[in-house]
Amino acid sequence: EVQLVESGGGAVQAGGSLRLSCAPSGYTYSNFCMAWCRQAPGKEREGVAFIDNYGDTRYADSVKGRFTISKENAKNTLYLQIDSLKPEDAGMYTCAAGPDRAVCAYCSGGNCPFAYWGQGTQVTVSS
Repeated sequence: EVQLVESGGGAVQAGGSLRLSCAPSGYTYSNFCMAWCRQAPGKEREGVAFIDNYGDTRYADSVKGRFTISKENAKNTLYLQIDSLKPEDAGMYTCAAGPDRAVCAYCSGGNCPFAYWGQGTQVTVSS
């Protein structure tokens, strides 16, 4: 059974930084797309950062230059480095993964057809 477990969320002041982690257990696909999605209160979930097995990344326009998605293969862990946090970055951040690498290229919404989703980690930003 595949499980994605996120950590690293918390309360931060605007302008600060956070690093979110996602540890997928039981996930052994050689081809994959992994992503971080977020849902702010009252808003639809959106995909903010994507990475595939070739290391190609894609970001939502709203986070370009401030968010960095990466995967450490030795630890089999997905990260999201968030810098220069803004109040509008607050929300539930969820890790998602699936064996279809093409999802990273074409999907931008929060309902991408990922096979696996984590429970999420909350990010709060105070101004």
